[in-house]
This record gives sequence, C-alpha cells and structure tokens, in this order.
Amino acid sequence: MIPAACMEKKCRKKRQPRFREKFPRLRKGGKNPPSVTQSPCLITFGLYSTRDCQEGSRLFTVNPLFRIMTKIAKSTFTTGTGTPGQFYSLPALAENGYPRLNRLPVSIRIVLESLLRNCDGLKVTEKDVDNLASWNANNPGSYEIPFTVARIVLQDLTGVPLLVDLAAMRSAVAGLGKDASVIEPLVPVDLVVDHSVQVDWAGCTDALEKNLDIEFQRNAERYEFLKWGQQAFQTFSVVPPSVGIVHQVNLEYLAQGVMEKDGVYFPDTLVGTDSHTTMINGIGVVGWGVGGIEAEAGMLGQPVTFLVPEVVGVHMTGELREGVTATDLALHVTQMLRSHGVVGKFVEFFGDGAAALPLADRATVANMAPEYGATMGFFPMDERCSDYLRQTGRSEEAITTYENYFKAQNLWGMPRN
Repeated sequence: MIPAACMEKKCRKKRQPRFREKFPRLRKGGKNPPSVTQSPCLITFGLYSTRDCQEGSRLFTVNPLFRIMTKIAKSTFTTGTGTPGQFYSLPALAENGYPRLNRLPVSIRIVLESLLRNCDGLKVTEKDVDNLASWNANNPGSYEIPFTVARIVLQDLTGVPLLVDLAAMRSAVAGLGKDASVIEPLVPVDLVVDHSVQVDWAGCTDALEKNLDIEFQRNAERYEFLKWGQQAFQTFSVVPPSVGIVHQVNLEYLAQGVMEKDGVYFPDTLVGTDSHTTMINGIGVVGWGVGGIEAEAGMLGQPVTFLVPEVVGVHMTGELREGVTATDLALHVTQMLRSHGVVGKFVEFFGDGAAALPLADRATVANMAPEYGATMGFFPMDERCSDYLRQTGRSEEAITTYENYFKAQNLWGMPRN
C-alpha cells in the first residue's frame, strides 16, 4: 500500500502544467506577444483572431498547405461593370483532385466556397475543405463544418440584447484606456424592428401613423439606443418599424446574391435570429435560423459550426394547376417531407417543376422549412432569381455581376435531374 503522503507527492509530480506556466509571457502583468499589442484586432472570448495568428504570434503554427490550396483556387471573372473581379473558384478546386465536385448539391458547394475562401489553417483548416469537397451522398460522414457567413440578420427581440453586448464591450475597452472603436462586427449586421411592434389603432385611414407615433413614444429609449448603435458601428444598420417583417425585408431589400469585400466576390450567405430565416433560400441564398449566441459569434467573425448534413433532393415536375396556390403547395410539401423525415438535413429542390415556380412561390415553400424540420429548403439560382432582383430595384450592373459570378462557379441554373 502506498502511503497517503507518497501518493500526494506522486500526484503532484504528474500534475499538468497550467496554461500560464506553458506560456509565461501571458501571465498577469507580464509582456504580451507582439501580435496582441500591435494588432488592431480584438481577442474575443480568449481566442486569437486569424489576423493575430498570421501576424507572428508564437502560440500557433500555420500549416502552409492552406496557402497552396487557396492560391490554386483563386481566379477572376467579369463583373457587371466590365472589370475583372476575384473569386475562389470551385471549378479550379475540382481540377485539382476533386473531379466529382461539380456533381455535389448546389447548397453544399456554396458552403464549400465559404470554407475555401476562409481557409486559414486555424478556424478553417485544409482538412475541413477536403472533407466537404469529398462529400458523399451515401455516406456524408460525421465531421463538423465551420461555416463563416457573409452577414447576419436580427429581429429586434434578440437583436437588441446583442447590441447591448457590443456596447458593453466598447465600454470595457474604453475603461482600459483603449480605442473603443476597435469593437466592431466583422460582418454586416441588419436589425429589423418587427417582432415587438404592437397595434393600438385599426380600421381607420390613419391607423399606421397613429400606431407609429405610439410605438416611438412607448419605446423612446430603445429607439434612441438603436439609433446610437447604427451611428456608432459601421457594419450595423437598423430597419425601423412599418417597413415590413424581417423575412420580407431580407428577401426584397437586404439580399444581394453576391457580395464583395476587398475586391473578392462571394455568395450571399447568412444566419438570422428567427427560425423562418429560411425564406431567403427561395432566391438561392444559403441561410437559416440560429440562436442569439450563435448569431453573436458570427458577428465577431467566428464560424457557425454544424455537423455535415445529409441532403434530400426533391424532384419537382409539371406546373401548378389553376386555382392551386403557393400555400397549397407548401402544405403538401410539408406533409410529404415530414413523412420522409428531414430533421437536421438540407432539402434542395430541382427539376422542371421547380424551374417553373415563380420566386414568390419558392420563397413560400422555403419559408416552411422549420415546419417540415429541415435546416434549409433551398432553390438554386436561375433566371427567376435575376428577374426578382430586377423587380425589387437592384441595378443591372449588380444583376450582371450576380449572373456572371455563379456562371463562373458552374452554379448557375436550376438542375433538371
């Protein structure tokens, strides 16, 4: 039998070194690594940002393979202005070891583009890209996907607390004597005020004006705070009440189809703090609803992580008969998919029937994704999407860029089989 004193001594010898003992330069009051003091990026939740890791922090070693992978995939296409635009080419990736890539579902390929573009060897690794590029419908696997979205959409009930968090971060930074403006969402964030709006007047011609007056008087402090947020943060905007519900505003106004940053073009993708964010899938935009914590992580540039999904294809044929509405179709699809079982899966519609559906009908079916249990109800991009963008006020240059980009990615057009 080992004496208790000896056992305690033996345990002390086996004790793992603490974090600060492994990295003594991070001790309280000690000297920080150069990247911490020199980089304007904040360290969020105790994690180094990608920029910190790339600017010389000694805590990480970046695998150079991701630089080779992203360099191979970077290409150009012609934008709507006639000038070249850079993008991360999925066809180029396919030519370098992934011959089946062009047969993957459109929704999977859009997520793959995000992985490829954001592959930094840290948040997104070359293994993440390889896993998804090798996606197999019969055996998708069980790995996680770190999906970095292009933007965030918030409804007011969950959006206001997130703005409070950002304000608290700025206050804390200011209290340390630093520049508070370093606290900034790393992706565009739109907050739509619709969930908390109340109706006090109805049945009269000036009901809208009266309701708005009462709304702004009743919640004056909240609207003052939202106005401050819109002025304080460059990437944060607020859509006031009376414009429309969040899904309508997202579809008709906020959706861009293709986005651009630093000369690089990429698909419009998002998460939103409402389960019916999936309505945006009707216009070929990958997106779904998440909780407030996931949305806040996305605002701070962190990937939205989820298990690799199965994709259920719905082959549509024919056209809707006269008198059959989009609601009828959505309810029928919901009943059918509930019977099949699509919880946690991507649903992707294709075929001549899907191509014949007007975009408003596609959006109605996509909006019901939470009811049939899927993560998304996705319709690929085609001429119907371009027509809708044109009808809702997008410029011809933007629409041409949108079409040329997805054609360059071999993602344009509704798959027929």
